[in-house]
Amino acid sequence: MPAVDHVEKHFTASASVRDIVIGMSDGLTVPFALAAGLTSAAAALARGTGIIVTAGLAEIAAGSIAMGLGGYLAAKTDSEHYASELDREYRETVELPEVEVEEVAKVFRDYGLTEAQMKPVVDAITGNQKRWVDFMMRFELGLEEPDPSRAGRSAATIAVSYVVGGLVPLAPYILMNEVLPALWISVAVTLLALFVFGSIKGYFTGVNPFRSGLQTVLVGGLAAAAAFFIARLVV
Repeated sequence: MPAVDHVEKHFTASASVRDIVIGMSDGLTVPFALAAGLTSAAAALARGTGIIVTAGLAEIAAGSIAMGLGGYLAAKTDSEHYASELDREYRETVELPEVEVEEVAKVFRDYGLTEAQMKPVVDAITGNQKRWVDFMMRFELGLEEPDPSRAGRSAATIAVSYVVGGLVPLAPYILMNEVLPALWISVAVTLLALFVFGSIKGYFTGVNPFRSGLQTVLVGGLAAAAAFFIARLVV
């Protein structure tokens, strides 16, 4: 029987997908809810779409900056945390070598290896300080070395995704003068965009695309409905 090569396919761009999900989902949902709430108020006050477009664009600008800054700070914190732990592990291999050797041995002991089986492996790892520290960072602390350019890229990805997502529900108000017709078109376009976005997200993250799409639509729809009816009660 001929051998068949087994090739495992793993999605490895989880950090970038996380940034796009954060930016796009908030960009679609927050301006959508804001526009719906403002539509309720504007309709009650017999005003046109100008106030909605102005407020929506202001929210997109502020939201994209805030979200981008949040992504930058989060990635920067991860990088600083890794650097701090790396420095500590280097110090401990010099100041407390016996303790650190035992921690390496414990990792293999937890996998069921005997002392005789693990000794040559432990000796090989602890014989090189860099390899030793890298092992401790990964298997003791569960930390992977972050990409140095991650913070800036994360900020840009989240901010751009937020702007793109935010313009979807706002577009009908920009193109139309009548408030309520613009609302219904915005609802239809945004719910469709939420479903497509959720389905794509589910496809790439290994979740059922249809279910992921419906969940995303439900969250965005509930947010917009809540904003619309709260504004209607207040005005």
